[in-house]
Amino acid sequence: MTLRVLTRYHLELLVRSQRWLAPGLAYVVVLGLGLSGGDDTAGAAAFSAGLLVPVAAWLVRAAVGAEPAQSRACLVAAAGWPRVHLAALLAAVLAGLGLGLAGLAAAVLLGGGGSGAAVAAGALATVVCVLSGAAVGALCNRPVVTGAYAVPLGLGGVVAVLLVPGSPANAVVRALVLGARGALSVPWWTLPAALVFAAGCCWAAVAAAVRRGD
Repeated sequence: MTLRVLTRYHLELLVRSQRWLAPGLAYVVVLGLGLSGGDDTAGAAAFSAGLLVPVAAWLVRAAVGAEPAQSRACLVAAAGWPRVHLAALLAAVLAGLGLGLAGLAAAVLLGGGGSGAAVAAGALATVVCVLSGAAVGALCNRPVVTGAYAVPLGLGGVVAVLLVPGSPANAVVRALVLGARGALSVPWWTLPAALVFAAGCCWAAVAAAVRRGD
């Protein structure tokens, strides 16, 4: 069973189980409250992207817990723990990107279209923040962290990713906020940095899944 097939299965399971509804609706509601007509595109895109960090982490939690234990055991027997768990993480990333692109489209429309640089920076921020949130979710949920500690650790990780200077999500959101007030400088380095960060966290989560068999 290929990773592509497994990812599609987990994405369909995430949608059918309706576990995406809580993070998805939270994103839509908060975004709707925070955006209004005439907003600067860069500032609106920064708001949309920043929201995606906790939402993506939440989607990871939903994706890794969506499958019943018996069904998961059958998948593991057919494809192995690494691909099964990685597919769940990729499904969460894809769901987060879908929400983020819709949010960015809303930000651009409300901002009257915006400049090409602002739209490109918004797209970059969307991808970077989804990857950063998914990385936090991968480390702060099953199988790396279980029980009552998962949620508070996840919240702490989200806050750290957004507020610690030099983190990809902090850098790209800050650039958009500053760009709304003056000249926009797009920090393209944040994309490879977020990719490396997410890949490392996902590798750790997959390794924990193999080691613990969960």
